Amino acid sequence: MPFLDTPVLPRGFRCASRHIGLKPKAKDLALFVSEVDAAAAAVFTRNQFPGAPVVLGRETIKGGVLRAIVVNSKVSNVATGAQGVEHARRMAGAAAAEVGTDAGRVLVSSTGVIGVSLPIEKIEQGLKGMAAELQDDPIVGVHGMMTTDTHPKALAARVGNATITWVAKGSGMIEPNMATMLVYILTDAAFDAPTLDRMLRRAVHVSFNMLSVDSDTSTSDTCALLANGLAGAVSEAEFQDTLTAGCIRLAEMLARDGEGADHLLRVRVRGAASERDARTVAKSLVNSPLVKTMVAGADPNVGRLLMAVGKCFDCTIRPEATDAWINGRAVVTGGRRADFDEAALRATLKEDEVNLDVALGVGEHSATAFGCDLTQGYIDENAAYYSS
Repeated sequence: MPFLDTPVLPRGFRCASRHIGLKPKAKDLALFVSEVDAAAAAVFTRNQFPGAPVVLGRETIKGGVLRAIVVNSKVSNVATGAQGVEHARRMAGAAAAEVGTDAGRVLVSSTGVIGVSLPIEKIEQGLKGMAAELQDDPIVGVHGMMTTDTHPKALAARVGNATITWVAKGSGMIEPNMATMLVYILTDAAFDAPTLDRMLRRAVHVSFNMLSVDSDTSTSDTCALLANGLAGAVSEAEFQDTLTAGCIRLAEMLARDGEGADHLLRVRVRGAASERDARTVAKSLVNSPLVKTMVAGADPNVGRLLMAVGKCFDCTIRPEATDAWINGRAVVTGGRRADFDEAALRATLKEDEVNLDVALGVGEHSATAFGCDLTQGYIDENAAYYSS
């Protein structure tokens, strides 16, 4: 897939970010704006304690049109009751006033600590004059979204005469269900909202919904797709392929930047009796603390893989038909430990990317999951998250 060497925004989109005092020093407010109304679709967390921005976002996206996205970091505006929803509405209103649109055409997101009241006055004041700072570099906007991310995440690709740009934040509390942490996909291609919704859900199904850093589903997960149409029509099939490829690449970027992670963990399961079985087994492997620590310690304990497959009680598993590989090296054959070079396997487990492949041998279905190893860094990061 021809991703651009340097991410750019599609025509008609610009962004800005500021430090407004939510964090001690780093930027903590981001604004993404289309110069014209954009057709839009979005998917959100299924966590039953959704943040106020998610509650409002579900209402906003019903209109199928967005002009802007406003994001703050440090405070997630979750578990804040009716006041939190009112603060989210005020945030939308302030952004709308700044860019010259209606509040109902602004998507609001907040990320950070749960259970803290949103400093809405700082946000309202911080948005004033921000439109004058809008620019073309998507990385500028991403800096205002980051929490524990170690670097900004953005991608761009061409589809015919159009551009697709992905921007994201997220490195912990990631096992989504309908989205990932915060991902915004912007394009100047022309599509209506129902088509965007269909394409987004297809892409999310095989990318962000197969991503897990720590098996925990955030209260704030949001993934939105905006199309302002300034590049005109493009092939839907080509757009879908590029959209999906970009979402998969971004899912891998999010996994690789998992809190404390040293390795990207890619788990591919094939030969399953159903797609559900393939997805379940892949997620079982990528979420297992024992598999994660096996990778972290470069410990060739292939029993961890068999355990994680075997505990999928509702899946069709036949041990005698099950094979497995680590970075292409056979470690399980017919449900039994293969004869392999332990020193060579230790060396391959130290590589930046670790691929676990499992063939169940009972059907034709497959799935891929994306995750990372589990290190002391994850514990250090999250043991003091509220206090930091």
